Amino acid sequence: MADGAVALDTDGKRRFAAFISYAHADSAIAAKLQAKLERYRLPKHIAQGRTRGGAALGQIFRDREDLAAAPSLSDAIRAAIAEAEALVVICSPEARASRWVGEEIALFRSLHPDRPILAAIVRGEPGEAFPDALTAGGTEPLAADLRAGGDGEALGFLKIVAGIAAVPLDALVQRDAQRRLRRVMWITGGALAAMLVMAVMTTLALQARNEAARQRAEAEGLVEYMLTDLRDKLKGVGRLDVMEGVNQRAMAYYGNGSVKSRLLDAQALPAMGADLEKQGRVDKADDQFVAAHRMTSDLLKSYPKNPDAIFAHAQSEYWMGFAAWRKTDVETAGRYWREYLQNAQSLAKAESGTVRSAVELGYAHGNMCEFLMNKEREVAGGIGHCQKAVGFLRQAVAIEPKNSFNLKALSNRLGWLADALVATQEFEEAIEHRNAEQRIVDSLVATDPRNVEFQVRQTWPQIGLGKIAEKRGQTDLAIRHFSDALKQLERLTIAFPEDFSVLEYRVRANILMARALRVAKRANWRTYRDQAAVLIANTQISNDEGLPRMSAMLAKFDGEK
Repeated sequence: MADGAVALDTDGKRRFAAFISYAHADSAIAAKLQAKLERYRLPKHIAQGRTRGGAALGQIFRDREDLAAAPSLSDAIRAAIAEAEALVVICSPEARASRWVGEEIALFRSLHPDRPILAAIVRGEPGEAFPDALTAGGTEPLAADLRAGGDGEALGFLKIVAGIAAVPLDALVQRDAQRRLRRVMWITGGALAAMLVMAVMTTLALQARNEAARQRAEAEGLVEYMLTDLRDKLKGVGRLDVMEGVNQRAMAYYGNGSVKSRLLDAQALPAMGADLEKQGRVDKADDQFVAAHRMTSDLLKSYPKNPDAIFAHAQSEYWMGFAAWRKTDVETAGRYWREYLQNAQSLAKAESGTVRSAVELGYAHGNMCEFLMNKEREVAGGIGHCQKAVGFLRQAVAIEPKNSFNLKALSNRLGWLADALVATQEFEEAIEHRNAEQRIVDSLVATDPRNVEFQVRQTWPQIGLGKIAEKRGQTDLAIRHFSDALKQLERLTIAFPEDFSVLEYRVRANILMARALRVAKRANWRTYRDQAAVLIANTQISNDEGLPRMSAMLAKFDGEK
């Protein structure tokens, strides 16, 4: 059967794919839904498996339009319902109050007890919107919530399509996502040309320009989600390996040379570098950092007052400093991190009081803290930067108290400040900050208990408190803290056997425990030392930089007296 043809039963009688039942107040919604359903085409591989109908769903009956030539409203409705393969009920408080909607539902159910009834909620909660006939006898209808706070228009529509066509929803969602991505790429690729034309044809092309802008915003929002929220979620469940494909897809969207696309490219490059870094592919990671730094330098020269350009270059300065720090080139790292701090301060001037500027100041001061603490004569300056880092991140958390990224950053900087205070033997204050860090990471795990990164971070305060106890000569207390951390890391090793960060922290905790036990002159210290060696020797996780790093930690321990 050709697409769009009217389906016929074996006796030649016309059959409708669905009958739309609705109240008069929802006539515009019903008309729109009818048009979309009749235009929709199923994916080829799904359409081939259908016994009838092909790619098109078929004709959809909507009484206010299709009954125009009918001799009798009642007879025509009965005939249409008798010929309908499915019933779609537009649910709203008006539909619930409509006698005719209720009778149409009851009639369909009596004629076709085995055919689907699909509820499409457009206004009101289910109890306010579902007609009594829809839930008669305790029946739970298949519901699509078209409201913005529910499934939304796009997903809700696909649920209705899946119910009418009797096909899996996930196959339709995947196809719809691919279609949207192709559309986004096409529109974005032509955006620059459209903008040039608009400069001389603003009035005539206003509608097209607005549509292009909407599509660009949709695409940019998708890419930003891929590079931020999605990346954090994948990192949280230990699947950063997936991010390489996501990053490449993000880069593929934007090649049109616009300022926004160049900024997103600049955001994608260091993200790709960071993911390569996590996998131990440090040379390739450094290539991404260098490319991002070159790109953001040019952007900042062209747009020195653009907050996004300032932010992008600040990120590049950080990663260049990080790469140098990893290579133990402390002075080069310090130079880049000073530039990072200056860019963070410029961002704070360009967008005063924003969460982003507060977070960047927190990170930048934190890096300067780490840099200066590495220089024995500048410990006081390092503590000052650590205190500023904590202060700025507390500002960010005060603005967005449920933002897990900012809470994670604050907990990290509290740990750094604690370590800095230990260097000046301000142990009580250091313990307060470690306890504050513990409270934050515990709350993050309570909110997202499957997040492996948060669970690893739960061990950091325990390790830090153990080090403080060791410094104070409280060996038994240190051993208890290290033991608590080890128990958590051992459990995580079983749950996430392919996560390198879990393995590395477990090795580190074993070495710390062995050191504390050896200081206490307990014979079982060798058990923990040997366990660290076994973990290193038996690991199958690929991380070219991490394995030598762990081996170096063990060799250092073995060389201590």
